Amino acid sequence: MLYTYLGFFGFTLLVIFYTSYKLRKDKFTTSEGYFLAGKSLSGPIIAGSMILTNISTEHLIGMNGSSYENGIIVIAWEVTSAIALVIAAIFFIPKFLKMGLTTIPEFLEKRFDGAIRSIVAFLLMSSFVITLLPIVLYSGAINIESVFDFSHMFGISNEASLVYTVLTIGVIGAFYAVFGGLKAIAYSDSLNGVGLMLGGLLIPAIALYQIGNGDIFNGLSTVYNFAPAKFDIIGKPDSVLPFSVLFTGLMINQLYFWGMNQSIIQRAFGAKNLVEAQKGLIYTGVLKLFVPIIIVLPGLIAFYYFQDQYYETPDLIYPLLVKKVLPTYLYGFFAAIILGAVLSTFNSVLNSASTIFCLDIYKKIIDKDASDAKLVKYGKLSSVVLAAIAIIVAPFVAYAPDGLYMLLQELNGIFFIPISSIIIAGIFFKRINAKGAKAGLFFGFTFYILTTFVLDINIHFVHLWGIEFVLNFIIMFLVSKYTTSKKRETYKEKSTQEKPWSAVNMAGATLVFLTILIYVLLS
Repeated sequence: MLYTYLGFFGFTLLVIFYTSYKLRKDKFTTSEGYFLAGKSLSGPIIAGSMILTNISTEHLIGMNGSSYENGIIVIAWEVTSAIALVIAAIFFIPKFLKMGLTTIPEFLEKRFDGAIRSIVAFLLMSSFVITLLPIVLYSGAINIESVFDFSHMFGISNEASLVYTVLTIGVIGAFYAVFGGLKAIAYSDSLNGVGLMLGGLLIPAIALYQIGNGDIFNGLSTVYNFAPAKFDIIGKPDSVLPFSVLFTGLMINQLYFWGMNQSIIQRAFGAKNLVEAQKGLIYTGVLKLFVPIIIVLPGLIAFYYFQDQYYETPDLIYPLLVKKVLPTYLYGFFAAIILGAVLSTFNSVLNSASTIFCLDIYKKIIDKDASDAKLVKYGKLSSVVLAAIAIIVAPFVAYAPDGLYMLLQELNGIFFIPISSIIIAGIFFKRINAKGAKAGLFFGFTFYILTTFVLDINIHFVHLWGIEFVLNFIIMFLVSKYTTSKKRETYKEKSTQEKPWSAVNMAGATLVFLTILIYVLLS
């Protein structure tokens, strides 16, 4: 147990000291400094922060649980992200940076009107606090509990232990987000990202080494031959994630998440310049092609060890695998990595939520003349309140019927698809006006809730995303055609001589090719 605590506190303190050293001269007295890291982030730092904001315990637990149950087909959630990141790097981020954006809702006001900015800001804050943050906290608590076994240590029930762990992680995360701002989050993410990659790779590497009697590739062959059907990347029409969804709603979701999602794209808004922003997005795309080794492969290995014993509780499979293959002296290091991944996502999303509250709601609606110092103050206060709400909601995640990751994706659809449709309309279709955008937003929000959670419609929810996206555009075009509203398509862009990264097109084409190649090789 001594090694566990040494490893845990050793790595955790390393991250704290590294981040403190990097921020020793920063005071965060301006809103740009606090919310956008003073426009100082480089490509590698952006990529590291994006990956850590994206990959947390809901992936380690949820995705591995899903691959254990459903096979490698769930890899689509990850590898198709590379294509979305290429599109974001080439088309979205140059426009957003030219407009001098701090938040995504700000774009909607410049393109449409202030009302739609406020509506979307409220929806985004709701999506962060009610869906993502509670799932991150709860899944993190499961992993931390699996390592330290607090329930046994303190003689309490497992449920009580998880609640206390959620509370502890939430308080630590809120403290970090409040006093550090985006720059602290980004730098700690970069180090935690290295830890996550190393620690995450340890699990499948050790497992395959053991299975293959000292030969990792022999171990992989053994796992494949044990259940080749689990490695079918195309799957069947009734699979948990049919191959056909790649051509309906999945790519829309990916475009939103990587090109329009505040908690992700805010890192690119904090870039030194356009070149570093584009590099950050492309580097993230490269990392996403390797991430399945950490969040999909272990689930397939777990099926070799446990067969279908845990089909009813797939979210337990990753902690079980960790305990089975990881030497006890590495438990502490692994727990520190898990905590870092949880805090990274929690802090990042909390920072984005407070950014949206301060700039899109407080300054626009409550106090239009708020000073920078006041915005930073309310940014910190809103982080505390939002964190408290997420902590309260987190224990209810235990009642998710289909596993954490699928629950997260289903809930994300409530917000992602309607918002992505109006942002894409705002960027590419000048004919769509503010009334049309509002109608599309309201229709999409209502349509998805009814078809997914109220009516018993036998259509995969990702296909519903695609159907909803098309219907949203039909509604927007029709309403825009027969109504008039103040046109905002001539929004101002900053006069800038910034040139894009000269290699962005070549790097992007390479990433798209590699994504397609993965499907060809695994089909």
